[in-house]
Amino acid sequence: MFSNYILPLLVSFVIAFVATPIVRKIAIKVGAVDVPKDNRRMHKEPMPFLGGVAIYIAVMLGFLIFMPLKSSTTIAFMLGGTLIMLTGLVDDFMDLSPKKKLILQFLAGLILVLGGVTIRTLTIPFPIFGVEGVVQLSKWISIPITLFWIVGITNTINLIDGLDGLSAGVSAISSLTLMIVAYKLGYTHTVIISAIVAGSALGFLPYNFNPAKIFMGDAGALFLGFMLSAISIEGVMKSSAAIAIVVPIMILVIPIFDTMFAICRRLIKGQHPMKADKGHLHHRLLRHGYSQKKTVLILYSVSIIFGVISIATVKVNSERSVEIAVILFVAAIVYSILVGLVEKKEEDKKKEETRDKINNSNIHEDKNI
Repeated sequence: MFSNYILPLLVSFVIAFVATPIVRKIAIKVGAVDVPKDNRRMHKEPMPFLGGVAIYIAVMLGFLIFMPLKSSTTIAFMLGGTLIMLTGLVDDFMDLSPKKKLILQFLAGLILVLGGVTIRTLTIPFPIFGVEGVVQLSKWISIPITLFWIVGITNTINLIDGLDGLSAGVSAISSLTLMIVAYKLGYTHTVIISAIVAGSALGFLPYNFNPAKIFMGDAGALFLGFMLSAISIEGVMKSSAAIAIVVPIMILVIPIFDTMFAICRRLIKGQHPMKADKGHLHHRLLRHGYSQKKTVLILYSVSIIFGVISIATVKVNSERSVEIAVILFVAAIVYSILVGLVEKKEEDKKKEETRDKINNSNIHEDKNI
């Protein structure tokens, strides 16, 4: 019964809901506070950033209560998740270099691989060099593909963590969607893990939604991204079903779409792909006059729509799933153009820069007063 999986979700929700204000008080006492230093920040006042620790605590306790601890997969999730959370926590305090973060992320990914969390098959819906159908991957191909997916998704959640409640809400929606998909495919343990992660993100969200009382920091964003990457492998991508690749991409469409555009945008400008900017989806919606809350709700709605579609496509054949993916990709491009998510004209950029300078000047004057 699907209702049996609601308890892990509720327990994790309560733990995160209770732990977050406690962690917030600790963060303020130890000085774990994010002070805005540039105009990329959406907040203008210092904000405690240890919220990811509360999410981590809720997930780990959920594992201890509901998951078989003798399972190598469970241990891999817990150890890899712990390493990722600590990586993010150190980065929150000390600003680790991208190279060091990637090394630690790959190590966490290797822990998952050693625990059996790997992409074992690849479904090719139409002939490519004479190959079609389900292809069994050798470990020398499986491991790099798995690590690429884990590290990639881990960072996509971190990249969209720019508005109050955005990463937590999208992660919760994605976890709930993966929970339903895993249930339909019969992966019992993955359903429980998805429920635990969803409940933990939802328990944190009331304190993180605009106006936020606490941030999750890199510790939380990287941790949620890591857990979602692993869940998507265990719940969908290890399946030989036609939707093994298409469905996870649809479920995680917001972070994947945003990251893809960010990397392309920065490379075109001759910038480092990891260089921070104000060109993310949420930044562009804000520039079109939407408030923080409306922007977040718009992105929630897109995530929900794609989640519902992904659930509906679980049982379709390979050709149909690819057709759906192509249609959705084209629709996403068209939508991004209509709402102005593509690159602005030069004169619009100048107006935007002028507006930012005026806003920053007003903020400075208010503080002097």
